[in-house]
Formats: sequence, structure tokens, C-alpha cells
Amino acid sequence: MAKRKGKAEFAKWFGPTLDALRSLGYSGKPREVVDKIASDLSLNEDFLNQTLDKSGINKFYNQVAWARQYLIWEGYLDSSIRGTWKLTDKGKEAHLTTNDAYEIIKKWVNINAKARQKKNEKEVLKEQEEEVPETVELKAETNLLEVLQSLSPSGFENVCKELLREHGFENVLVTGQSHDGGIDGYGVLELNPFVSFKVLFQCKRYKGSVSRAQVGDFRNAMIGRAEKGIIMTTGFFTREAEKEASRDGAPPVELVDGKKLVKMFEKVELGLKPKTIYEVQLGYFEKFMN
Repeated sequence: MAKRKGKAEFAKWFGPTLDALRSLGYSGKPREVVDKIASDLSLNEDFLNQTLDKSGINKFYNQVAWARQYLIWEGYLDSSIRGTWKLTDKGKEAHLTTNDAYEIIKKWVNINAKARQKKNEKEVLKEQEEEVPETVELKAETNLLEVLQSLSPSGFENVCKELLREHGFENVLVTGQSHDGGIDGYGVLELNPFVSFKVLFQCKRYKGSVSRAQVGDFRNAMIGRAEKGIIMTTGFFTREAEKEASRDGAPPVELVDGKKLVKMFEKVELGLKPKTIYEVQLGYFEKFMN
């Protein structure tokens, strides 16, 4: 199967995804797998920070996530464990070339096209370009992020204040001072009756990325004022920003990106109503399509 112009670029991550999971002991969290692939292939920061034009989703993560979805459909990865990518026995022994990946993609695009009322292969691949494969989960996440991004700056700061309170922070206050070095508020987190500490936070109502310099500026503003800081954003952090946040010898800064922010809202059901949704397992129905 010849490579399509601008399509199915994620085929090149099938083999590296399997290799990364083998190196991690046959299972790993999504970020662990993505970081392992990046490290194994010595991918540069400019490439790793690219985003999809329409959605702002990280392009590399999106492509690896699509590779993972096809590996699940083909039986190389286990889909039963949420939040963890795990090799099946078939996946442990598999070593796929890019050509192997194209054949798998062709097979499952055809199956999906039949399931989507006879859309052709080109149309199905086009739909995938700006998506993340965990479709139901993404739609819920996107809806919440869109709502948060539509809030006023002060509104977003105040909803973050409520979120922190729901997660155990006390005496949470939004300062509302634009000249305060990027500090949007503070709170107190009590670990036990004997130990508590002050935490400063910053809220970034972004669609794009938070940079290394922005993390550094926030840390400089918090030094001498609190033992810990949190940056919450509806966007994402560059890899350099993540390194800066955990840099040795500097006060730690916790980073909460859009995906993690959604999980925090879901955990305490703040502004959300739970609903049961069933996901179709196409692998089961494959044998009935011929």
C-alpha cells in the first residue's frame, strides 16, 4: 500500500509503540510510552511541540494515540485497562514495519468505512486528522475545555478556586492583581493536623502552549512567598516547560494541563453530570462483516 499524501502519517509509530512498551515491561501510562518513543528515536523539541492547526492538539501525541488505537483493533494491545497501554501476548512478539502498519490501517479503515454508512477510505482518514482516537472521552473533554475557555479571565480564576477547594485546599483566595508577578491566587493545603503549606497558583485560559519562560517567570514570582506553586491551563505545556517545572535545585511547580484539568473536574463532579456511555468494540464485530 503506497503512502498517501499527507495521510496515515501515524503508520510510522506502530513499531516504535510496540518497542517502547516492551522496554517499559509490556505496559505503561500514555505519557510514559510517548516519552519513551521520543527518547528512543532522539526526536527534537521542535517536532515534539508541533500542534494540529484546527484543534491545537499535540500532533505527535495524536499520531501515537492513533497508532495505539489500530494496534488495539488488530489485537496487539489490550483495551480493557483504562489509563494504561498494555501489550497482549500477540503484541509482545510482534515487530511491525511501516508497510505492515499501512496494511493494518487499510484493513481497519475499510471496516470503519462500512460501519460509518459506506464512507470511503479517504473520507475516514480525513476525519481522523484532527481527532484523538478515544472519541467519546475526547468529546466530553473538548466540551468542558471549550466551556472553560469561554469564561472571562476572572471567571476562570474563580472556577479554579472552587476546583482547588473541592480537592482539599483551604483559605483559597483569588488575588485579582495583574501586577502581582503572574500570581492569580493562593491557598493552604493541609496534609495532616501537623503539616500544612501555602500554595500559589496561576490560571492560563489558553488554547495553545505554556512555555518554559512562563513557568520560570511564575517560579520567580513565588520564591520567598510559598513552598509550592501550581499552574493550571486549558492548553498544554511544552516539553521544555515540563523540564523547567521539575528542574533540580529550584522550587517545584505542579503543572495541570487541559487533559488533567478535565480529570480533576470529573473526579469531584464539579459542574459535570456523570453519564454511562458504551463504546463499540469493532474487533468483536469484524468476523460478522463478511
